[in-house]
Amino acid sequence: MDEIIKMTEEIVYYPDLKDKMILVTGSMRGIGREVALLLARQKSHVVCNYRNSEKNIEGAKILREEIENLGGKFSSLTFNISNHDEVNKAINDFLKEGNVISGLVNNAGISRDQLALRLKEEDISAVIDTNLKGAIFVTSALTRNFLKAPNVSIVNVSSVVGLMGNSAQIAYSSSKAGMIGLTKSYAKEMSSKRVRCNAVCPGLIDTDMTSALGDKIKESYLEKIPLGRAGTTRDVANLICFLLSETSNYITGEVIKVDGGLYI
Repeated sequence: MDEIIKMTEEIVYYPDLKDKMILVTGSMRGIGREVALLLARQKSHVVCNYRNSEKNIEGAKILREEIENLGGKFSSLTFNISNHDEVNKAINDFLKEGNVISGLVNNAGISRDQLALRLKEEDISAVIDTNLKGAIFVTSALTRNFLKAPNVSIVNVSSVVGLMGNSAQIAYSSSKAGMIGLTKSYAKEMSSKRVRCNAVCPGLIDTDMTSALGDKIKESYLEKIPLGRAGTTRDVANLICFLLSETSNYITGEVIKVDGGLYI
């Protein structure tokens, strides 16, 4: 198993990602942070999105230093992804400065796991607004920019539960299933403009979000995973970088699982 995990630490470099400006939402933690750091190793220009809070501002300072130390460039965009007007203003102001974004990773997401009997309206709204509506807001706000940007690729971070469902995750799995619809529809709409859009569906990934799961739930997941381990954020980030690069230039509208075989 140690050999398998070590393999995920190896980096494949994509020359076309050098200096490519890529927006990563939800970049302060988990998969989003790993994507930002792996893109930095590719010498990309990483635009990190986060909410305007004291904690995130301090975290962004640390992330900026890490990205620049790895050879990447850093910019930030602070907005609440579920606020349509805030998203539009922040992105439009950034683009007016002459910036051209040619890559997008819709990663920001939350989970409010609860049985259907106890699910509250505010929890449903929070999950759908962040995970699905937020991704639509950002993608829509960038579309005019995408029409003139080179080699555009969008990667939406869905989830394997968006494909198979899961007990006590009705709102979360619905939002992630919606991202698959977003992916396929946007890919069809924008393919004639040479804009690609794909989705990745992580399974059980070792992040702070999954760390909140109880040991029994984790064990039940692991029993169903043929590869016998939880995934790492690097496993997911490796695939995302591939999809952002021109190496995958004939792939669009696809939904690719990163789940160790959980869905089999």
